[in-house]
Amino acid sequence: MAVCSSAAQIGGTVPVEHAFAHGEELEYAVSYKVSFVNTDVAGVTFRTTLGDYGGRRVDAHGVVYPFYRWFFDLNDQYVSTLDSATLRPLELRSEIREGKYRYSTRFVYDWDSRVVNNTFRNHKNPDSNHKRLDLSDGSYDALASFFNLRCADLTGIERSGSSLMNLVLEDTIRPIRYRFLGREVKNIRGTGKFRTLKFRCELATSTGESFEDGSEFTIWISDDRNRIPLYVESPIRVGSIRARLISWKNLKYPLDSKIK
Repeated sequence: MAVCSSAAQIGGTVPVEHAFAHGEELEYAVSYKVSFVNTDVAGVTFRTTLGDYGGRRVDAHGVVYPFYRWFFDLNDQYVSTLDSATLRPLELRSEIREGKYRYSTRFVYDWDSRVVNNTFRNHKNPDSNHKRLDLSDGSYDALASFFNLRCADLTGIERSGSSLMNLVLEDTIRPIRYRFLGREVKNIRGTGKFRTLKFRCELATSTGESFEDGSEFTIWISDDRNRIPLYVESPIRVGSIRARLISWKNLKYPLDSKIK
């Protein structure tokens, strides 16, 4: 089922039909699983509002739950502005606070010149680093990719089984291969059962020729017009990190994928 305009491929320049509305809010619980232990350690919230430059603003906030702050404190904030018509990113700002570590980034996209100007700084160092990267269609940061994938026409990937997009990082752009694994009924702990579209995403090396072990994650997306990421699982060196949807507000469409 194509949620958006059939022309709205990742990286397109034509207007797309948004799968999300002004005021949407999604909340996730992040857990760490090792052996038989599965513990919620943090929460992440996404909010969409009207932003600068006539665009859509997306705020993402991740914070460790109070009980675990003695062990590892985390309070990360990301703010992305997307073009209202095409959902291309215009700007990304982030403030990373993890323990005593402080890190800031700012990406400014210039689609006329097809470059992104990145500024990033570890706060222990008073000098900022600057990087200018060449853009191609579909070269987006992680937050912009998150919302563009929700609005992509997946008809082609369902037929071919896989596709590529490019992830903009601070000083490089890395390919991501995402593969459609099929439709699946997924039981989300504490939330319920959903009809989902299942994908596996793999982060490539800078050459794009091979994929690194462990640099992958599996994502289950609601099989309805909202295309909400419901569950994400990523293996790490010991155990795995999982995120599951626990609450939602102001969805654009009914959550028809939820099985009553």
